Amino acid sequence: MTQAAPAGPARRTGARAGAPPRVTPATDRLQRLLALVPYVVTRKAVGLADTAAAFGVSERELVDDLNMLWCVEIRSPDPYCPIDLSYEGGEIVVSEAESIDRPLRLGVDEASALLVALRMLAEVSSLTIAKLEAAAGEAAAVSAQVAVQVDDRGVGGSAAQVRDALDRGRRLHLSYYVPGRDEATERDVDPMRLLVVEGRTYLEGWCLSAEAVRLFRLDRVLDLAVLDEPASVPPQARPRDVDQGLFRPSPGDAAVELELSAAGRWVAEYYPCEHAEELGDGRLRVGLRTPDTRLIRRLALRLGEDGRVISPPELAAQVRDDAEAALAQYT
Repeated sequence: MTQAAPAGPARRTGARAGAPPRVTPATDRLQRLLALVPYVVTRKAVGLADTAAAFGVSERELVDDLNMLWCVEIRSPDPYCPIDLSYEGGEIVVSEAESIDRPLRLGVDEASALLVALRMLAEVSSLTIAKLEAAAGEAAAVSAQVAVQVDDRGVGGSAAQVRDALDRGRRLHLSYYVPGRDEATERDVDPMRLLVVEGRTYLEGWCLSAEAVRLFRLDRVLDLAVLDEPASVPPQARPRDVDQGLFRPSPGDAAVELELSAAGRWVAEYYPCEHAEELGDGRLRVGLRTPDTRLIRRLALRLGEDGRVISPPELAAQVRDDAEAALAQYT
């Protein structure tokens, strides 16, 4: 066995000087140390800077953790078997740590939280968590005492029909409300998946009328029918990446600022806003982007005194012209 080198000044020269380490609770540091060994061992060798970033600590704090590991000894099977490690040259290598080189098992509270979240997800998908429940053991029993009910805002029936279409590979017919045009549309859709994003349930599928992948909010589905015709998603259809949310403005989209009264705050919940600023008395200033300013013009007319366009000024002028033209119809 290679004898572990002492934690002396010569071994510290491989780390960059940094700010003094933060004072962290002993339990937090212990958890980090127990996770650090399997993290390094499973990767054979890792960089000092990359590891510090992965654990959310400074390189100085990581070096102190590594020096602490030199004090750990494994008493079985040998009477004395210290962990051997090196971080010279900015690369960490750990050996002789077989007894703690496996990831930690989830605690009861951690496993329970995970199972409750998965049961919530299972309410809107066909997710099966039986294997995880079996592996969790007593944690599964604890989490089973928590009743999970998803507030689906009336989309439960539609979600069940979508799941049925997905399971049987059938096409769907939708009557769907499009707020940007304030109209109901009829379309056939080959379903691809059912997902929850930012607290709302969506159907993702190949829209035959648009000949493209589209996302449909289930609370905007006015009517839905599962057709006998088999679904036929084309090979070029790709699921949309929703990890960073649904809103993906393009460089050509117009930036719009709106000021909303307390009665007009619903806009911030209904439309994807880039930012929102409280103005007092319930008023809100929001910024959003749109590829078609006609949508904002219709929205401004709908809001009336509960909202106004701040910028761009030319759009505000167009809204005034639209309002004057509408009033002229009454005279």
